[in-house]
Amino acid sequence: MSELHHLTAQEQWDLLHRGELTPSELTEHYLARIERLDAELGAFITVTPDAARQRARTLEQAVPMSAPLWGLPFGDKDLTMRTGVRTTYGSRLFENFVPTESDEMAQVLDAAGGVSLGKTNTPEFGMTGYTESAVAPPARNPYDLTLGAGGSSGGAATAVAAGLLPFAPASDGGGSIRIPASSTGLVGVKPSRGLVPAASGVDKFAGLAVGGPIARTVADAAMLLDAMVAAGPYPFALRAPVSADGPLLGAAIRGEGRFQLGVMTTSPWDDALDIRLDPAVVEALELATSELDALGHGLEQIALEPSDYPELFTTIWQASAVTVPADGDELELLQPLSRWLVERGRRLPARDILLALSAASRFERSVIRQFSRFDAVLTPTLALLPQPIGWYDQIDGQRNFNQQVQVGPFTSFVNVSGLPAITLPVHQTAAGIPVGVQLIGRPGGEATLLAIGAQLERRIQWQRRHPAAWNQ
Repeated sequence: MSELHHLTAQEQWDLLHRGELTPSELTEHYLARIERLDAELGAFITVTPDAARQRARTLEQAVPMSAPLWGLPFGDKDLTMRTGVRTTYGSRLFENFVPTESDEMAQVLDAAGGVSLGKTNTPEFGMTGYTESAVAPPARNPYDLTLGAGGSSGGAATAVAAGLLPFAPASDGGGSIRIPASSTGLVGVKPSRGLVPAASGVDKFAGLAVGGPIARTVADAAMLLDAMVAAGPYPFALRAPVSADGPLLGAAIRGEGRFQLGVMTTSPWDDALDIRLDPAVVEALELATSELDALGHGLEQIALEPSDYPELFTTIWQASAVTVPADGDELELLQPLSRWLVERGRRLPARDILLALSAASRFERSVIRQFSRFDAVLTPTLALLPQPIGWYDQIDGQRNFNQQVQVGPFTSFVNVSGLPAITLPVHQTAAGIPVGVQLIGRPGGEATLLAIGAQLERRIQWQRRHPAAWNQ
C-alpha cells in the first residue's frame, strides 16, 4: 500500500490543498520515519518534533494556503541558523551553540509555508565532499550503509533518498549539492550565482557558495527552487538572469525543447592529479548521451582549454577557511582537514589571494566563452562511485583534499564559473549504487536544465528507484 512519503512533493502539496491531508498529519508521518530509521542513517544532527508540530498547527490556523510550500516538511542544513535550535556547523567548536536569530534562508522557507523538522547532517563548516564530522554519526548512503552519502549536504540527501523528507534545501560551494545528490540517486540543482536572494553567492568569498534544492524528481526540485528564488526584494544590484517564462516549475513539468549540447569527459584537474573515471561513470554518461540523442538533441564532444585552475582553486579554498573562528588551543578541536585549510589559508600572502581571485575571474569568463555555443554541457557528476565511510584520509590534509578532487573533479569549476548545474540520477550499478550525470547551463539557464532533466526523467523513470529504507 502506498504511504505518504511514496508521493512526490507535488502530489503531497495537491493533497494538502484539496483538504485530504493536513500539515500536522504529514509532519507526523515524517517525524515517525525519522524516529524509526535515522539512528541507522545519520541524516539529522538535531530533530525538533515539538517545534515542527507547533509550526504545522500554526499553518493550519493562520497561514494562507497560497504560500508556495504550505504544509511541506523540510530540514535545515546544519550550517543554517534557526532561532532556538542547536546549530553545530558540524564542528566541536559549536557543538552546543543555540542561536537567538534565524538566518535569512530559514526565514525564506518559513515564509514559503514549509515545516522544518530539524537540522540535517553536514561536515565541519561544510568544507568537505563527504559528511563525517566529530559531532554526529556519519551520513550514510541509504543504498549501502557502508558507503558515504557525499557532502557537504550529505544529511539532506540521505533524508530525501530514504523518504525522511520530501525534499531539502542545501548549499553548494564546490559540489555540495551535486555530490550527495549523485551519490544517493537524487536530483540536485546548483543555481546560477545571484539567482537565490538568500543564498546568492554574491556575498560569499569568491562567489562560490549558493543555495539550491535536493529532491527525488525534477519538478520537486523546481518547486523548492522557485520558493527560494521568490523571496524579495533582491538585496544586490547584480543578479543572475531570470527566465522570462515565469516560475521554473513550468519548465520542469513541460520538459520541452531540443538543444545543442556539449559532452565533456575531461576536467580542469586532469593535468594536476590522476583523474580516472569508474567504468560505471562511463556507462552512465553513455546512457545519458544515447537517451539525449534519441530525444533529438545535438551532441558534440568538447574539452576545456588548459588553465591554471588547480592552483587558483586550491588557493581560494584555503583562503576561504581563514575566517573559521578558531585560534590558539581551539585549533585542536578542528578536524585534520579543517585545521590544514585554516593554517594554510592564514599563511597565504594577501598578494597570492588577490592573484587567485583575479585568475578565477578570468577562468569564469573563459569557461562561459567556451561553453557559449551550447545550451548545456554534459559531464559526469563524479569520477568515482561513493566511497566507504572512513575512506578519506583523516591525518594528511593535502592527501584528503586530493582524494576529494579525484572523486569529484567536475563540480568545483562550475562554482568558480558561477554557472547553473543539475545532477540527474540516470544510472545504477549492478549492486544498485546510483550514478549521476551533470548538465551545466548558461548564466540564468536553469529552465533549460530542468527541461532536459524532465525529458530524461520521463524516459528513465529514476523516481521509481528506492533504497531498502524506503519501504521500512
